[in-house]
Amino acid sequence: MKPPSKIKVWDAFVRLFHWSLVVSFVVAWISAEQSDRVHEWSGYLIAALLITRIAWGFVGTKHARFSSFIYNPVTILKFLLDSLCFRAKRYVGHNPAGGAMIIALLVCLLVITTTGIMMITTTFWGIKWVEELHEITVNLTLGLIFLHLAGVLLASLEHQENLVMSMVTGWKRRNEKNKKRNRMVQKRKKKKAQENWHGF
Repeated sequence: MKPPSKIKVWDAFVRLFHWSLVVSFVVAWISAEQSDRVHEWSGYLIAALLITRIAWGFVGTKHARFSSFIYNPVTILKFLLDSLCFRAKRYVGHNPAGGAMIIALLVCLLVITTTGIMMITTTFWGIKWVEELHEITVNLTLGLIFLHLAGVLLASLEHQENLVMSMVTGWKRRNEKNKKRNRMVQKRKKKKAQENWHGF
């Protein structure tokens, strides 16, 4: 049983999706010039993962839903500025920058898989703009991945927690505010129990 200081944030599907996508993208990227068959099938797998993740973003658990990590541009910008000064608010789920990154990566991966599928059809076979859009979006995604990794490292250092491990186990440290609230609730329960005991 997990201690009260921990809270389950990432469900099994989110974790499986995350690491499956990592492996699939790496395989697709490496096989691009090596094996068309491996490249294509890894692309199909990425497309399937994206479809299921988008669906889970509407019907999944609390922290997996889009509604829990889509913020307005002002909030995102403020969070980024605060992060650079090591004074950003800690979020149990995705922070504003992380949420924006997820949306950006999902969009880019959708473009990559869509153009990839288009490239093997008779209608779009050899069409220059489709090939160029595919390649440009792949390079853009690589840049976003680099920024994502940098953001994970920065947040891990700032808030003294291993975000990579949390995506493996699903567990994260509770916010201090939640811990204080839980302690107050426990104190009230204890006090009430004592009052009930003395009432006998």
